[in-house]
Amino acid sequence: MEDTDVKKASALPKPASRLPQMSSPPRPLAELQSASMNARSGIPPPMASAKHKPSSLPEPATKVRRTLAERAGDLATRKPTAPPSTRPLSTSVKNTVTRKERGFSASTSTSRAGARPASRSATASSFSASMGPAAGAKPTRPRSAYGQYTGPGTGTGTGTHVRSKSHHSTARPATSLYRRNEEEDDEEERDFYDDRMEQMERQFSAFKEKMETDMQKATDQKESIQQLQGRVTELEAIRARLESVNRDLETDLKDAKSCMKNMEMEMEMTKRNNAFETDDLKRKYRNEIEDLEVKHEKAAHRWQSDKEAAEEKVRKNFEAQIDKLLKEHKEQLDELNAQLSKETEAERNRQLQKEQEVEAEYASKLRAANIENDSKQRELQLVQGDLTNVKSELDRERALKTALQGQLTDATTKNLTLESTNTAMKEKINFLESDSQAQSSAYNDLHRRMQEAIEAAEQAHEKLRQEETLRRKLFNQVQELKGNIRVMCRVRPAHTNEADPAKISFPDADTDSKEVAIQGPEKTSATGKDITAAYQYSFDRVFGPKSQNLEVFDEISQLVQSALDGYNVCIFCYGQTGSGKTYTMSSADGMIPLATAQIYGEAKRLEEKGWHYKIEGSFIEVYNETYNDLLGRSEDLDKKKVEVRHDPVKKQTNLENTVSMELDGPDRVTELLKTADKNRTVAATKANMRSSRSHSVFILKLVGTNDITGERSEGTLNLVDLAGSERLEHSKVEGARLKETQNINKSLSCLGDVINALGSAKEGTHIPYRNSKLTYLLQYSLGGNSKTLMFVMVSPLQAHLQETVTSLKFATKVHNTHIGTAKKQTKSA
Repeated sequence: MEDTDVKKASALPKPASRLPQMSSPPRPLAELQSASMNARSGIPPPMASAKHKPSSLPEPATKVRRTLAERAGDLATRKPTAPPSTRPLSTSVKNTVTRKERGFSASTSTSRAGARPASRSATASSFSASMGPAAGAKPTRPRSAYGQYTGPGTGTGTGTHVRSKSHHSTARPATSLYRRNEEEDDEEERDFYDDRMEQMERQFSAFKEKMETDMQKATDQKESIQQLQGRVTELEAIRARLESVNRDLETDLKDAKSCMKNMEMEMEMTKRNNAFETDDLKRKYRNEIEDLEVKHEKAAHRWQSDKEAAEEKVRKNFEAQIDKLLKEHKEQLDELNAQLSKETEAERNRQLQKEQEVEAEYASKLRAANIENDSKQRELQLVQGDLTNVKSELDRERALKTALQGQLTDATTKNLTLESTNTAMKEKINFLESDSQAQSSAYNDLHRRMQEAIEAAEQAHEKLRQEETLRRKLFNQVQELKGNIRVMCRVRPAHTNEADPAKISFPDADTDSKEVAIQGPEKTSATGKDITAAYQYSFDRVFGPKSQNLEVFDEISQLVQSALDGYNVCIFCYGQTGSGKTYTMSSADGMIPLATAQIYGEAKRLEEKGWHYKIEGSFIEVYNETYNDLLGRSEDLDKKKVEVRHDPVKKQTNLENTVSMELDGPDRVTELLKTADKNRTVAATKANMRSSRSHSVFILKLVGTNDITGERSEGTLNLVDLAGSERLEHSKVEGARLKETQNINKSLSCLGDVINALGSAKEGTHIPYRNSKLTYLLQYSLGGNSKTLMFVMVSPLQAHLQETVTSLKFATKVHNTHIGTAKKQTKSA
């Protein structure tokens, strides 16, 4: 607070002077007028609005204008000035009165001017004011018959102003009675004057003391405010630092939760895969262990017999030699035996350690080869029923498998031989402790056998790499032979607050799970009979309400693998609003997170075979027939124009003016989905409180190179979440929502036209991709060079039955569409 704030003028009015005025000259008795006798004449005039705030200090009296009747009886001469008071004034009061006289007069004048009424009508005289209702609290002396008395109780501090008249009445001669009254008045005025001066001195002292106290308080308050302002600044800085730390901690917490969720998902998938592999390995190694136990028992029995015979023979020879040389070389033999025992034990430990290392390394490589071999065998068994046109290749594959199995059997035999050789070597070490040359020869033989086993394992690993290439070729041939768009149906579960479910059944739920049956409402025919319509549809796979996202993903994981192999793959969800499309595609365990997790896991596995992948992701929205980049800034959605460019040679689609994120881990995918979900256009409709009003397309580009073979693959995975397909009369939208729904239905209709054209088109026939922004973007994901899968999502409610039947009919049409054989986008070195 500045010093000027302390010295600022107070809003309180300055006290008006209350010193008694000199008495006016004697006046003769005046005739009483009716105006002075009127009771209303004592009512004070209306006050103008005060220019200062109310105060406890006494307010100056208003200046009143006297009437002509009141001024008529005044004497022409003024009353003699009262004699001065005999009471001495204090120095402080004199100085204050002298210094402030001008200020007080100005303040009093201002106060009077502000309080003067606007009307110029006559007001009550001083006599009527002293006798009527307007009289002050103090009693005043009655009005004298010789003149009008203006005392301190009724004065205004400056006296009553009397305007002069053009004519004056003749003054009456003074009498002794008049002089005596005048003396009494003067004495009373002096007493009143002395009392007022004493009161003013006390008030002035109190006012001065209060002023000094207030100034000291103002100074203290200023210092306190400055200290508090400094403290507030420090606290603001501390609060800013704490908020920054809090934001950092919240960000770290979100990242940790996301990482934990992804790790749990990967751990579950790894546990499931390990469980399958463990069961297969248990069965395989159980049989091998049983065979090895039988062989080991026979070998142990034979070794025990040979050992006993050799021990007996050696014992006899040693007994003869010992009996002959016992006396001559006893001390020397003891010394040599001790030295030999130490050297033999050290050599035995070294040999055992090397043998264990060789056995562990060979066993790990053998297990890896067996696991890879079992995996390939399972995959081959899955495709045997569908590969009618590639039996010859399968025969060659089986022959290759048999040869590889034979090599693995040879390697196993060599391992057993190595173990038996190791056993024999141990026997030789025990029996021929003194023969170091034989030990060295056995060690060299063991080392040679170990090198042979390592070379055999490397050859088996190379054959497995070749087998992986052949497996990918055969797997994609199976998918290519199907040719049609694969269609799967999923029925979402009913919520707790949803009533009147539809009658949906699954006839083959216990076998193939490929059929879904829907019972329509009961209708009365023309003959009066109740008729119930029944609808039955068949697809590649049908998932009931209890199915989980992980179970659904198991069915499409093969197509995700094809994208890694260099194919264009498109998976899209179709259905009405609220049927579960966005949950299936973009939830925490949806198709997009699971697909990217599988891609990262498979790419990591293929690194040991020489493959390295670069993964980039982009997210595009088709809203009102306009492309929007969901990974860009939200304020640039309507400013940046996204361009779509097609490469007819590579059969690939390139996007311009979009953000493409390089995905180096599953956590980046989670971040990408959050950004896209925040920018996607959604709105409430009658069908859904938060309905997706646009198509979203997640594009994942996979570019892989093999450092060993020089191969290069370029695959694209498109995961599409289409907007709701409900009719206008069902969604009940208006205004801007109506335009959105019309554009959505137009793009979905164009999608159906493209699929119909693909199913019936001949070579060179025009396909209407350009009729819609959606079909133009997915041109190379719907045509014959791609693998396409459609999810038709079904609502379980009876109220949505008509939309459900429409969606299933469209899905049946798509299922019967043949788009040709997909082509792989690869390059050789």
